[in-house]
Amino acid sequence: MTQHCPFHLRDGDEAAAESPYTFFIPTREARVAVAPGDLVKLGFEYEWQTEAYGGERMWVKVTGKTGLQFTGALDNEPYEKGLECGMPVAFGIEHIIDIVWADTASCPPPAAHKEYWERCLVDACVVNDGVPVEYIYREEPDMGEEGDAWPDSGWRIRGRFDDTQAGPIEDRKLKYLALGAVLNRDDSFVELLHEPIGSAFRRDFATGRYEPCD
Repeated sequence: MTQHCPFHLRDGDEAAAESPYTFFIPTREARVAVAPGDLVKLGFEYEWQTEAYGGERMWVKVTGKTGLQFTGALDNEPYEKGLECGMPVAFGIEHIIDIVWADTASCPPPAAHKEYWERCLVDACVVNDGVPVEYIYREEPDMGEEGDAWPDSGWRIRGRFDDTQAGPIEDRKLKYLALGAVLNRDDSFVELLHEPIGSAFRRDFATGRYEPCD
């Protein structure tokens, strides 16, 4: 859909496919059911030099619907100059990333998501450069600080040892971030995350399986 404004709308389906463990959107059934009067959240990506943010997620009140195409009015006051509350917005079902229903009694049930917001320590090359995970172990959590929104899970994740792009294991930079951010890049170990403190596994790249380590 062409917008005659200096922004484009983020494709929610593409974003969810790229980051399935951290970016969640309503089901297609729910998005199809959106009607005038509902509020939907859209991702605005700006195409001009902004002061602080290259994009904002903002609410739009739906005013019209034709098939899977919608019209609405911006219901937020944007942080960035260039857009204004009340301006008309045209969008498609693929742009809807959240919904507030005008009639909650008849809205479809929300999607259930398994979320992985607990933190872990991971080789930066895994999330930045796509180096596959080879070794994971879980120790007593010691990275968290008082007031953290999400605790340290204790999981420590290392990229493939002999990957020349990643460099020597002892020289690698580490990142402390959500498990879901790592799973977006490599979810080969997701079924092991319930294992207790003291667990350790190494990936056999010939079979794709993780074998317990002593």
